[in-house]
Amino acid sequence: MWQPEPGWHALPGGAGPSTVGVWRTAFGDQPVVIKRLALPGPDDPPELADPHHPAYWRREADVLTTGIVLHTQGVRGVTAAVEEDAAGITLTREWVEDAAVSGLFVAVALGRFAGADLPRPRFLAADLLRARLDRTERLAGGWPTLARTTVADVADHLWSRRHAFLDRLDAIPQVPLHGDPTSANLPGRDGDDVLSIDWGSLGVGPVGVDLGLHAVAAREGFEPLLDAYLLGLPPGLADHDDVLLGARLAAVLTALGRAEWALARAAPGEGALAAKYRHPAVAPHLHALQRLFPQVEALLG
Repeated sequence: MWQPEPGWHALPGGAGPSTVGVWRTAFGDQPVVIKRLALPGPDDPPELADPHHPAYWRREADVLTTGIVLHTQGVRGVTAAVEEDAAGITLTREWVEDAAVSGLFVAVALGRFAGADLPRPRFLAADLLRARLDRTERLAGGWPTLARTTVADVADHLWSRRHAFLDRLDAIPQVPLHGDPTSANLPGRDGDDVLSIDWGSLGVGPVGVDLGLHAVAAREGFEPLLDAYLLGLPPGLADHDDVLLGARLAAVLTALGRAEWALARAAPGEGALAAKYRHPAVAPHLHALQRLFPQVEALLG
């Protein structure tokens, strides 16, 4: 049975459905990170075995084995070793120092990555936003906790129109997507490129979606991030309105989903729900949603 070595230091993150854990250690003078992925069992969700589903369990291993992101522009990966056994996969990659890149720099890089000449192997994720909303519908029937807040009518309106929104996204240019462009996943920098340490959600989808996902937690405002993404986007790939639609929908739907998740976890405790808005596990998600209210209003119009 696979086990981490006693001297390895556990790292935060790595919360994917198939991730056993992430550790830092060293081989001689070379610091490395080791990530363990577990082979899904018969009782695990079937989407873990679907190569097109965003939750596909071995996507990151396949990305690293094929090396398809080692030379992409804007966002690229680092070298890694992949070892597979009967119980799962062990990934070993070089340590990437945090370069404290700004949100605007990342937005430019994501725009450049959207124009990458990425191969189309069968393991690339598809329908990222649709899959996440389908899971929310299956597990919770929507955003029931938001229905107890002052944004109840807004959340209900956007939820009821989700299929129409997704259909609109299907009609705009489809480009390479990192799929999970958080600051934790994009810590490094090499010249004009951002270095990614997680490729578990790599796929193809509507232009601007990566920007919207990034904008939810970025310190910078939505409009400056949009301008930066457009600056990096190769000419002729997509127009301003397509990028705005993809980014706006990804940001708003993701922010609402995260707010619902945070509030639902806090709701069972004692006291009124409104009294928990300032809880440190809830407040950041509500603040992110508040910052996106201009984009919410645009979708309501």
